[in-house]
Amino acid sequence: MSEAGKAPRGARLRAAVRGAPRALYEELWSEPADRVPRMGEADAPVWRPVFLVLLVIAAVGIMVIRTVELSPHGAAVGWPAVLVAVAQSAALVAGMIRPIGAWWAATALAVVAVLVTVAGVPSHLPYPLVSTVPLTPEVLYPSPFAGVALQGGALFLLALRVRPRRAVAALVLSMALALFLALRTPPLPQVSLAASAIVFSTALVLGTALRSLRLARKDLDVQVELTADERARRTLLEERHRIARELHDVVAHHMSVISIQAQVAPHLVKDPTDELKENLTGIRENALEALAELRRVLGVLRSEEAPAQSARHTPQPSLDRLGGLIGSVRSAGLDVTLSTTGEPRPLPPGVELSAYRIVQESLSNVARHAPGASARVEIGHRAGGLSVRVTNTAPVHASPLSPGGRHGLLGMRERTMMLGGDLATGPLPDGGWEVTAILPVTFPATTTAAAIKATATATTEDAP
Repeated sequence: MSEAGKAPRGARLRAAVRGAPRALYEELWSEPADRVPRMGEADAPVWRPVFLVLLVIAAVGIMVIRTVELSPHGAAVGWPAVLVAVAQSAALVAGMIRPIGAWWAATALAVVAVLVTVAGVPSHLPYPLVSTVPLTPEVLYPSPFAGVALQGGALFLLALRVRPRRAVAALVLSMALALFLALRTPPLPQVSLAASAIVFSTALVLGTALRSLRLARKDLDVQVELTADERARRTLLEERHRIARELHDVVAHHMSVISIQAQVAPHLVKDPTDELKENLTGIRENALEALAELRRVLGVLRSEEAPAQSARHTPQPSLDRLGGLIGSVRSAGLDVTLSTTGEPRPLPPGVELSAYRIVQESLSNVARHAPGASARVEIGHRAGGLSVRVTNTAPVHASPLSPGGRHGLLGMRERTMMLGGDLATGPLPDGGWEVTAILPVTFPATTTAAAIKATATATTEDAP
C-alpha cells in the first residue's frame, strides 16, 4: 500500500481513538434511556409493580449471599462488606428507574468490592484450621457468583431501556473490567471469564428481546389508534357526504321555486315595467345558473355510487312519509307506535329530512341491536322547532354490537349539529335505549304552506 493510502487510514484511526471518550460519554451517559410510563400514568404496564417487588426480594437475597462472599470463612462480617453488598443490591433496584446510572454504579462497585476483598485478606487466622489446608484467599473467600449476578442484572435492566448498540457497548466494558480484575488479582477466587460472558450475554439478549417486544407492541397500539381514528374520520366524511347529497336536493328545490316564481311574477302584475321585467329575468337566469352548478356538484358527489337515473330525481323524504316507514318496519317484525303532539306547522325541507332520517336510523338500530324489543316514536311540534324522540324497551336476548357500530349515532349527531340543535342518546333504566333530538326552526315571514304545496309538484321534475 502506498504512503498516501496509509496516511489517511492512520489519521482516521487517531481520530477514532481521540473521539472514543466522547462517543462513550454520549452512548452510555448523556443520551437518556427509553421512557417507560410510571405507575399511576395511563399507559403504565400492569406488571411493573409485581416485577419491582420480585426485584427487591431478589436483591435482598443476593445481598446476603454477597455479604458472605466478601467476608472470610469463620471471621466476623465487616462493615465494608455489608456496605458494599447493600450498595450493589441498591444499584440493582435503582436500575428500574435509572438504568444507565445504575449500571455505572454497579460497574464501579464491582471494583470497590475487589478492593474490599483484597484489603480484608488476613495474614493469619485467629482460630485453628486443619493444618493440611493452606491459608490462601481461595480458601478464605468463595467465588463471587452473586457479584456476577448483580452485574448481569444491572446489564439486563440497561438493555431493557436503551438501543442494542448501547447495550453492546456496556457488555464490552463489563467484560473488559472482568478481564482486568482477573489479571490484576490472581490470588482471589474468580468466576471464569466464560461463565461471566455467558451470564452477561444472556442478560443482554434477554433485555434486548423484551425491549424489542415492548416497542413492537407500542407501535402496534399506535397503529391501532391511528386506524381507529382514520376509520372514524372516514365514517364522518361518509356521513357528511350522504347528508350533502340529500341537502343538495333541498337546495335545488328552493332554487327551482325561485326560478318559477321569477318567471310567473311578470304575469301577476298589470303592465309591469321594463326594469321589473329585467330584474325578474336576471333572478331567473341566476337561479338557472345556480341549478346547473348544483347539478355538477351532485355529479361529483354521486360519481362513486352511480345510482339509477330514476333514483337521481327521487324527492327526499319528509315527515309525511313516516307512516310508510313505520309500516315497513312493522312488516319486518318490529312493534312500533307513533304519536304526534302539538300543532303541525310547515317545516323547512332540511328539518323534515333530518327528522325522517333520525327516526329511520333509530328504528334500524332497534332492529339490529335490540331483538324482540318494541319501539315508540314521538314527534313534538313546538313553537321554536321540532322534537323527535325514539325509545325502545329492553331486548329479549342480547345482541353484540357489530364492528363499526355507533355510526348511525354519528350521522344523527351530524344532522342535528348542522341545524344547530341538540341530540341526547343513552340507556333507559329498564334496559332500553333513547334517542332525543331537538331541531330548532325559524319560520320566514313570506313562507307559507300554500306556496310550498303549489310548487312542490312542478319542481320535482326540475330538481336534479
